[in-house]
Amino acid sequence: VAVIDTGVAYADAGRFRQAPDLKQTRMVAGRDFVDRDDRPFDEHGHGTHVAGTVAQSTNNGVGVAGVAPQAAIMPIRVLDRRGAGSWGNVAAGIRWAADHGADVINLSLGGGTPSRAIANAIAHAHRKGVVVVAAAGNTGRGRVQYPAAHRYAFAVGAVRYDETLSFYSSYGRHLDVVAPGGDLRVDQNGDGLPDGVLQNTIVRGNVGRHDYLAFQGTSMAAPHVAGAAALLKASGVSDPSAVQRLLRD
Repeated sequence: VAVIDTGVAYADAGRFRQAPDLKQTRMVAGRDFVDRDDRPFDEHGHGTHVAGTVAQSTNNGVGVAGVAPQAAIMPIRVLDRRGAGSWGNVAAGIRWAADHGADVINLSLGGGTPSRAIANAIAHAHRKGVVVVAAAGNTGRGRVQYPAAHRYAFAVGAVRYDETLSFYSSYGRHLDVVAPGGDLRVDQNGDGLPDGVLQNTIVRGNVGRHDYLAFQGTSMAAPHVAGAAALLKASGVSDPSAVQRLLRD
C-alpha cells in the first residue's frame, strides 16, 4: 500500500526515529518528491498516522492496530513539514507508486480544483491494476474534493462512532463509501476521551518524539478503506474495479 502523504516514520536514521508501533510493519522502498531523494521520512505526522491505520503492527502487545497488518507500506512523500505540496508532486508520486509495484494507493490529501495531471496519473495507476483510494474532503458540503472526485479514484467520506456522517465530511454524487474518521467534539463511546482515530505518530515539530494521537478527518477514513482493499487484493481479487465493487457492496 503506497501512502502518498507527508512521509512515514519508517526507520531510525540520523535525527529521525521509527514510530514504535510500526516496528513489525513491513516497509518497501519509497520516494521523497519534496527533497528529491529516497528517504521519505515524515516531518509532519499526518502520513505516519495514515500508514498506521493501514498496517500498524498488531498482536504485538503495544498500542493499537492496523486494518491489514501483514500489508507492506510504500512511503511516498509529496507534502512538506507544513502538510503543503503541489499537484505535480502528487501526480509524480502516483505514477512512481504504480510503476514500482503498489497494489493500493492511499491519497489522504486534496483540494477543490481538478488537475489533469492527477487525473491522468490515477488513470495510469488504474490501468496497471492499482486501487486508488482518496479522502473525500473535509468541507462539510455536498461536493467531493479532488483527487477523490476524479474518475477511477475511490472516494471515502467519514463517519463517527454512531455511524452517522461526521460534521466535516464532504459528500455528494462522487462519494463511494464511508469509514471511521472520528469526531473530536464528542465522546459517543463513553471512554472519557474525544472520539478521534488513534494512531502512533510523530509529535509535530519533533521527528524524534512519538505519541498516540487522536486525529479526525476523511484523511483518517481513507486508510481504513485502503487497508480493506489490501485484504481483498491479498485474497486474490486483482482487478481494481472488482475491489471497488466489493467494497461498495
